[in-house]
Amino acid sequence: MSDANQLIFDFNLNSDLSDWRVIDDGVMGGRSSGNFNKSPDGFGVFYGKVSLENNGGFSSLRYKFPKKDVKGFKEIVLKIKGDGKKFQFRIKDKSTDYHSFIAVFETNGAWQTIKIKLSEMYPAFRGRKLSIGNFSSKNIEEIAFLIGNKREENFKLEIDTIYLQ
Repeated sequence: MSDANQLIFDFNLNSDLSDWRVIDDGVMGGRSSGNFNKSPDGFGVFYGKVSLENNGGFSSLRYKFPKKDVKGFKEIVLKIKGDGKKFQFRIKDKSTDYHSFIAVFETNGAWQTIKIKLSEMYPAFRGRKLSIGNFSSKNIEEIAFLIGNKREENFKLEIDTIYLQ
C-alpha cells in the first residue's frame, strides 16, 4: 500500500474488532449463522453457514466508521482469501441509508487482491437493483461483506486489508 492510498481497515493481532457486526437473515426470520473473529495470524475471519430455512439466505459483516472522504480515489482494494465462493462487497455513503452500493467478487481459495471500481458499484436494497445511478458520492461511512448465493452453504472469508486507491 502506497502513501497515495487511504486505509479503511488493516487486520492484525492488535486490531479492535468491536465496531464490526455480523447481521444475518435472522432479522427477517431466517436461520443463517455468521461469525467473526481474528485468526492466530491476525486476519479477520468471517465464517458460518447460510440457510434457506424460513425464507433466509444471507449472512453479512458490517463495519461503520466516521465519514471518510473518497474524493480522488477510484477503487477499493481488498486483500482477502475466500473459500471459492461468490461474495458481495458493499458500501454506504450514509450509514443510515437503506440501500447499499454493491460489487460481486469471486474467491479462489488463495490470497487475492480484489480491486473494485467505486463508479461500478450499483445501488440495491434487499436484493433489488435500484435506478438511482451507481456510486458517485464523496464519502463513505460503512462497508460490508455479504454472502447470499441462493443456496445452503458453509462459508469462510479471511480479510487482511481494505483500502482506497
